Amino acid sequence: MCLILFAHGMDPDFPLVVAANRDEFFDRPSAAANFWPGSESFILAGRDLQAGGTWIGITRHGRFAGVTNIRSTTQTKQHARSRGELVRNFLSGTSTPLQYCESIQPHFPEFAGFNLLVGDGGSLCYANNSQNIVRVLAPGIFGLSNDLLDSDWPKVNLGKKRLADLFSQKGFLSTDALIDLMSDRDSAADDALPDTDLPTELERILSATFIQHQQGNYGTRCSTAIVLAHRGGTVRFCEQSYNALGQAADGQYFEFHSEPGSAGVKRGQVLSGTE
Repeated sequence: MCLILFAHGMDPDFPLVVAANRDEFFDRPSAAANFWPGSESFILAGRDLQAGGTWIGITRHGRFAGVTNIRSTTQTKQHARSRGELVRNFLSGTSTPLQYCESIQPHFPEFAGFNLLVGDGGSLCYANNSQNIVRVLAPGIFGLSNDLLDSDWPKVNLGKKRLADLFSQKGFLSTDALIDLMSDRDSAADDALPDTDLPTELERILSATFIQHQQGNYGTRCSTAIVLAHRGGTVRFCEQSYNALGQAADGQYFEFHSEPGSAGVKRGQVLSGTE
């Protein structure tokens, strides 16, 4: 996952609104978003079939988590644990967002660089292992890519502005509008590119909200939109997948009523499933 835009606590009727892109190598095996089988059937998320975790997801109780990696050309970690494990473990657990982030803090060195968001429909917590950060977020509109939260990157700044513009429009909160928000393929101007020690040509490609790398096996593989609504306890979740040519492929849509409590043993009512 390389870009997560989110509005937290900005509207009492919509405590959490998320629009995200997962950028990954196309040969890494993964499964489209769905409710997971067996004892984790309360989790709605895609699956990384290589390491067993996920990049973003939500539960029938409104627990949310998402992760991005920290871009680095100089720091590599041998035998690191999967960052998708961080998302999966929060979704399947019962601790509060702050409790969870504090519990994993002693294990930060075991992972390659990451940003982690975890929430429960009330509080939202941010963790970053490269700077040893654990922070409860105040209400606001945020952007998270492959650096610190709200870093001055063009696609982060532009995405936050566009999400704020959507929030100002009554009735905007459709998952289609959020997916469309993540479809911009324009690259940033060279003088606005972040300095991450990558070649300028590659940095230019990666600066777009939607990444399409014609000469590589890497790009935006899916966009995800999540709307958590207090009114009726409704959760709307949409995932749009893309092929290596940047063309829309399968789409998944789910809508269900969240249930009180954080234990992963109850079932929510699914109103509609895969499209």
